[in-house]
Amino acid sequence: MALGDDIEASIVTTYAGTPDPATTRSPLQRRLLRSASCAPRRPQADALELRRPPMVPEIVLLLADDPMLLWARLEAEARTHLPAPYWATAWSGGQAVARYVLDHPGLVAGRRVVDLAAGSGLVAVAAALAGASQVTANDIDPYAIAAIEANATANDVRIRADDRDLTGGDGGDAEVLLAGDCLYTPEVAARMLPYAERAAARGVTVLLGDPGRGFAPPGRLETLAIYHLPELGAAEYGRHDQVSVLCPTPGPRAGDRPALAEGRPDVSG
Repeated sequence: MALGDDIEASIVTTYAGTPDPATTRSPLQRRLLRSASCAPRRPQADALELRRPPMVPEIVLLLADDPMLLWARLEAEARTHLPAPYWATAWSGGQAVARYVLDHPGLVAGRRVVDLAAGSGLVAVAAALAGASQVTANDIDPYAIAAIEANATANDVRIRADDRDLTGGDGGDAEVLLAGDCLYTPEVAARMLPYAERAAARGVTVLLGDPGRGFAPPGRLETLAIYHLPELGAAEYGRHDQVSVLCPTPGPRAGDRPALAEGRPDVSG
């Protein structure tokens, strides 16, 4: 399937494969898209392009072919240091949670959902497509907020973006807490896991994605699904051959949780 197939023209006004900067709402979003998108007839390695993540081809995202080059370009344009553009990659943990949500829409349908450390907003988009009544995508990087808004537009879904640090709380009024890849360093896991456990303790359904980075402590998380990753040759996939969807022990309420799933995502086009 070619990128962009089956996307209604009314959803996204394109400029060399990205939403038109002139039609976006956020000044930072317009700046991001102007500085990072391809120039017409001059494709660049540091560009953002609409692509379908292999595990969730139902969704399109603005992704970078080379995030490091994109990072350098954005910093040069901004003339200051910027956080790494994690929002420009569809991380396997996020793809796994998004796949799980789309395959089990009853987990989120009609419920208030928070996507924590949302990055591109992939998991938030999946929750919105699965019928969540309200979706909040949370990330402290303002460029991620801009990317979330652009990706929501590209998928014709309504998502509220939130740039606060929520990890000191317990999930607020959320009924479902999703985090696509929040265990990628010991320090980040030490902040994210207690937050997820506090939310789970008050009855929130919590799903976390992890490709086996080694920072998920034994005994505190339960495996809900295991997906075997496609052999694409990209660095993100080359480091891991499978990715899991986890929940804090004892996990979601029995009525909310399907049996352990294991499979290989359908990445045919």
